[in-house]
Formats: sequence, structure tokens, C-alpha cells
Amino acid sequence: MNWKQAISDYINYLKIERGLSKNSISSYQRDIKKLVLFLESTNNNNNNNNNTSPTSINTENIQQFIYEVSKSINPRSQARLISGLRSFFDYLIFEDYRKDNPTDLIESPNITRKLPDTLEKEEVDDLIAAIDLSHPQGERNKTIIETIYSCGLRVSELINLQLSDLFFDEGYIRVLGKGNKYRFVPIHITTIHRLDFYINDIRSQITPKKEEEEDIVFLNRRGKRLTRQMIFIILKKLAIKTNLKKSIGPHTLRHSFATYLLKNGADLRIIQQLLGHESITTTEIYVHLDTSYLQEVVDMHHPRSSLNLKEEEE
Repeated sequence: MNWKQAISDYINYLKIERGLSKNSISSYQRDIKKLVLFLESTNNNNNNNNNTSPTSINTENIQQFIYEVSKSINPRSQARLISGLRSFFDYLIFEDYRKDNPTDLIESPNITRKLPDTLEKEEVDDLIAAIDLSHPQGERNKTIIETIYSCGLRVSELINLQLSDLFFDEGYIRVLGKGNKYRFVPIHITTIHRLDFYINDIRSQITPKKEEEEDIVFLNRRGKRLTRQMIFIILKKLAIKTNLKKSIGPHTLRHSFATYLLKNGADLRIIQQLLGHESITTTEIYVHLDTSYLQEVVDMHHPRSSLNLKEEEE
């Protein structure tokens, strides 16, 4: 089995069997191709005509590759790379192409938990207020920020949101998340009005470029679906305009949405469903709390807190 065939079969497996998104599949594919390029380069430098195949590659080959790439990527990216390769070789074992996984003895680097910045409500309001509404793209951009912040969407979920996914009468939108799984997310009446205005007054004036984009909510001036990069650029420009010192992106709004809900009493399991997380541990990573808030919770609810003891004395 050669690398081209192995990668092609694996991509089909990720797409059909696991139902992963295009972005996830591209990430897995990119990692394997990095390994293949490294092996080809190593063979050429050593004048070795015996190309290492997917079924013959060993732990030492993988270790050499990881050592080389670790010079240019951070520990978090390195851990993700190892995880991606491990998944690929697990697939080869599952299909009886290999009997062992050459990544089993390779440890992932220790990584510190890095959480993105969050925005206060006033900071989100400042971003929205800085949008130039004198042109149609401004109205669209305002609706984009309102939708991400109101519903906690991933950027991929936003750019793929369809008109047929909007159930305004019921107060919900249908979101296609990771693994091609749908979830229903409540939408605030303010955001409904904002979307309704954008769709009827702005988007209705745009002719979709392709047939598959006729149902897409957010389009550019040429009628094409917006890219992930475009959403990042919109937010970066607004951050500069408002002199916001935090490093922000679409995920900052999603993270702020979840943190704000938790701080105001929402149950972690509910937030998990709203965000579309399979595991509650993922939600715990996203939704961090500052120590002052934790102290307030203890003071309010613990039987040995100073507030409760004072009430008992009275």
C-alpha cells in the first residue's frame, strides 16, 4: 500500500464513517502529508531508494519526524499532530493493513491550558457601535456579530447557516455542528429582528453566485459564501477601530457567550448543549471562571460561609 492510496482511503473513512467536517478532514490530511514530505526528504538526503510505506514505517521514523517539526511548532500543535497521526495508524490497524501503531510509544508534550480572552458586554457593544452602517456590508457585519454572540456559534456554523435553518416563530435556529450533527439553539428576539432586517432589506438585494449558495444566510457583495478568514478580518478591524487591546476572533464571542451564561446562573449541562460539545469536559475548558466569582458562589451557598454563619447568629 502506498501513501496516496492510504491517505485517500483514510479521507473517505473520515468523511463517510466518522462524518467529520471539511476543516477537520483537511487538518488530518495536512498532518499526514507533512510526514510523507519528511520521509521523502530524508530518503533523498540519504540517497535511499527504499521509500518508507504506511505499512512499514516504524516508531523511530515517527520520532525523527516529530523532533524535526517540533523546531517550528508549539507544544499544542505538536500534541495535535501526534494525535492526528495516531488516529491514522489506528485506522490502518482497523483495516488490517498493520498490526501495530508506531505512535503508541510516543508521548505528547505537556501543554498548559490556554483560554481565549473574553469580552465584557460593554466591549461587544463598542464593537457593534463602531460598525459603519452607511453601506450594506455594515448591516451584514452587525448581524454577524449579533448572531455569533447571541447563539454562541462556531465560525464554521455561522458561514454555513442557511435560511431554511431559521425558525423565528419558534424562537430557534438549527445549527450544523461538528460531525455533521444538528442542534437547535434558542435565539433572542433582538437577534431575530436583526436577522429579519438583514435578510429582507440587504440579502434580498444580492444574487447568489452558485445554486448551493441560494440558501446561505451570509453572502458577500458578489453573492458568494463568506469565508472563515473574512469573519476574522471583520473583527480584527473593529478591534483596532475601538482600540481594544485583546486578541479577538469569532471564538472570543462564542467563549464570551458561554462565560456570561455561566456567571449568571446557567447550568453547565445546558451550556454544553448550546455549544454543541459532546463532552462536558470540553465545556469546562471553555467556560472558565475568575476566582472572585467562585468566592461569591461559596459565600452564597456553602453552610460554613461567613454569610450563612452570620444569619445563624442573628
